[in-house]
Amino acid sequence: MADVILPSANEYAEQSSTAVDDLLQSIEEYTLQHHPKAHMISGKIQGKFLEMISCMVSPKRVLEIGTFTGYSAICLAKGLLQTGELHTIEIREEDAKIASGFIEKAGLAQQIKVHIGNAMDIIPNLGENWDLIFIDADKVNYIAYYELTLPLLKKGGWIIADNVLFHGQVLEKPFKGKNPEAIDAFNKHVAKDSRVEVVMLTVRDGLSIIRKR
Repeated sequence: MADVILPSANEYAEQSSTAVDDLLQSIEEYTLQHHPKAHMISGKIQGKFLEMISCMVSPKRVLEIGTFTGYSAICLAKGLLQTGELHTIEIREEDAKIASGFIEKAGLAQQIKVHIGNAMDIIPNLGENWDLIFIDADKVNYIAYYELTLPLLKKGGWIIADNVLFHGQVLEKPFKGKNPEAIDAFNKHVAKDSRVEVVMLTVRDGLSIIRKR
């Protein structure tokens, strides 16, 4: 596995960034202690980055594909307009229940709507147009999620795609498994898409910031 971020640099970045609030800290601690896939949580740097983007965009409608334990949804909700809503979709019922509990504690149950099930089935039935979309779900379906949601994204709207470096495995050829291969295909697909412009950032596991023209 390739080194894409120096641990010491990440530690320095955390020390040099605004601290997260107590609830986000408790979500991270709970996830690290109790979840077998705790590495999937957004964490301090990425969470603060998502919050900053949301505050800059001031979205009315946000879509998140992949809730996990609710950390990123709460970060993204901090930039919502007062009348705004965030819809987040999680295929694992247990994770959705955990996330819903933390969202309730955050006082955001009226603004964050948690949906349980397959995103490909749920999204067409939401009947929304989106200002901001965060894709952080199963990697083999990234292109499918992108193509499903891009027509529903408002002109000038934003998509943020997580894990676009996939632990550095996109740098290793031949690919070792379906996930890095799928992410590499997604990255190339977006880079060639004239409907958008994109910049890939080496934040944590890689984030692509995509703007619809």
